[in-house]
Amino acid sequence: MAQTPDEPLTLTVHSLPPLDQASAQAVASTRAGRWKMLGLMLVCAAPVIASYFMYYVVRPEGRRNYGELIDPQRPLPAFSGTNSQGQVMPLSALKDQWLLISVADSACDAACQEHLLLQRQLRETLGREKERMDWVWLRTGEATLSEPLLKATAAATVLHVDAQALAGWLQPAAGQKLEDHLYVVDPLGNWMMRFPANIDPKQAKRDLDRLLRASAFWDKEGRAN
Repeated sequence: MAQTPDEPLTLTVHSLPPLDQASAQAVASTRAGRWKMLGLMLVCAAPVIASYFMYYVVRPEGRRNYGELIDPQRPLPAFSGTNSQGQVMPLSALKDQWLLISVADSACDAACQEHLLLQRQLRETLGREKERMDWVWLRTGEATLSEPLLKATAAATVLHVDAQALAGWLQPAAGQKLEDHLYVVDPLGNWMMRFPANIDPKQAKRDLDRLLRASAFWDKEGRAN
């Protein structure tokens, strides 16, 4: 019987079927949506990143911070306090403003009163920029505020908070007490600076001025509704 000669094996390559118009539009729409989301995230974050870059990196030779920078920064905690009108207020409601914070027992001894006076004076020295920074007193203990103290802190945000919960957020320098410092929180709600005990008002004001200047192009006075 005659044998047929071997033939080489051949492969037939078939092209993929073209996407129909609806599928192509869906792919393009998904890709465009992802780019838009990424662009939006960059736009939102860019001002904050730029202001911190200006403050931390772009600085004159020999310039130093007086306040201690907190690294990593610590966001406002999830617990609430009670304001002077007896209303419960979450600490997160303090966001969207720079905060200058003091901590003290509600009995408010002489050192506490000095801190409160210093806070008010530091804020006033900021001039027209003072509306971008809130004066905040986080008070602990169960004592009732005296009438003179209520009047003296009428321009401040005064919140009665749990001391143990507060100690889980703010912390003093080694060898100091929580009440010994003033603390700075940025408009995003991050505790980012702690001024030394026995604070030098001139140097503290210099730091506050720099922070406000560095964030001026994105942070405006008043809270978003």
